Amino acid sequence: MTIPHLGDPHVGAAPHHPATPLRCELHAHTLYSRDCLTPLESLLSASRRKGLDRLAVTDHNSITGALRLHRMDPERIIVGEEIRTTRGELIAYFLSELVPPDLPPEEAIRAVRDQGGIVGVSHPLDGLRREAMGHSALLPLLDELDFIEVFNARCLLPAYNHRARALATERNLLVTAGSDAHCNAELGRAVVLMPPFDSAASFLEGLRQASILARPSPFWMHLASAYAKAARRLGWAPQPDPEGE
Repeated sequence: MTIPHLGDPHVGAAPHHPATPLRCELHAHTLYSRDCLTPLESLLSASRRKGLDRLAVTDHNSITGALRLHRMDPERIIVGEEIRTTRGELIAYFLSELVPPDLPPEEAIRAVRDQGGIVGVSHPLDGLRREAMGHSALLPLLDELDFIEVFNARCLLPAYNHRARALATERNLLVTAGSDAHCNAELGRAVVLMPPFDSAASFLEGLRQASILARPSPFWMHLASAYAKAARRLGWAPQPDPEGE
């Protein structure tokens, strides 16, 4: 995967692929994450409006919203999950069943594999996020992962993304990027351009030819998450239906 000017405020034109590349947003949240209030229909409309060909919905410890959106637009939506483990967060795609939180990461990885999914680590070296896995927890897992996220638009310091990219280069790992969108204004700030795919296996093969167009989100976008958590705690916002109906 080539990453032109990773971390710059703006990145240049998309590279040429033999087939028209898909614009893929691989890290986005809905109201089924406790720190997000984005309705499902709103996220889907925004993804269409912004020309995103594929959208991985990766709510915290939930796939309910992702499954509902997949029923609405099965070609566009990838069912994913950002999974809290005992040693930081994983991110998984192509799921059909929930991976429960608070498992050791090795068990969570097996739970993803058992259902044919693929798994990596989101914002792995972000020193300002307590949910980031960090270097010491990440290193023993590298041989078990399919990829690591090397650009997360919500990382406040560019060094955190640069370090993840350097580690991926050193270990010859596949890489992804994502906006980590918690509101529609963030959606599509980090897009992976890759050949068409129709399965987890062809997705991984496509990553070998992919490139990233990315720009960081302004720091104030984190206020959307802070407001969502406060609104839920104070009863200003409804809790999502756990059954997804």
